[in-house]
Amino acid sequence: MAAAAPKHDVFQAIADPTRRKLLRLLADKELPVTAISHNFPMSRTAVSKHLQILSEAGLVQKRKVGRETRYTLQPDPLFELKQWLSYYERFWDNKLTALKRFVEEGNADETGSLGPRSIERHSTE
Repeated sequence: MAAAAPKHDVFQAIADPTRRKLLRLLADKELPVTAISHNFPMSRTAVSKHLQILSEAGLVQKRKVGRETRYTLQPDPLFELKQWLSYYERFWDNKLTALKRFVEEGNADETGSLGPRSIERHSTE
């Protein structure tokens, strides 16, 4: 029998800024949910729900230590995200190269800023 598919994929899990902050908090050490919840302006129950989504995506692992539930980052699923993003880096690199060339050519308006007119002139050339 095949393993059940995760309820949430990595992309869904990291879509929320709170969950991204949770991942950053757990990057260096294992933390109990009470310590984690002190970093957020929401209830411990709300933080636990976010942690559950991360757990279902395989991004965090929880373990019981006495009465405490501790969470730790599981970074392996982030590799899927890294692979997906690496494909798009070439587009960013091209845009950054074009912006660098644009700035170095001195296409700034009289105030020295890149105003709409200078950008329009450059894009129509």
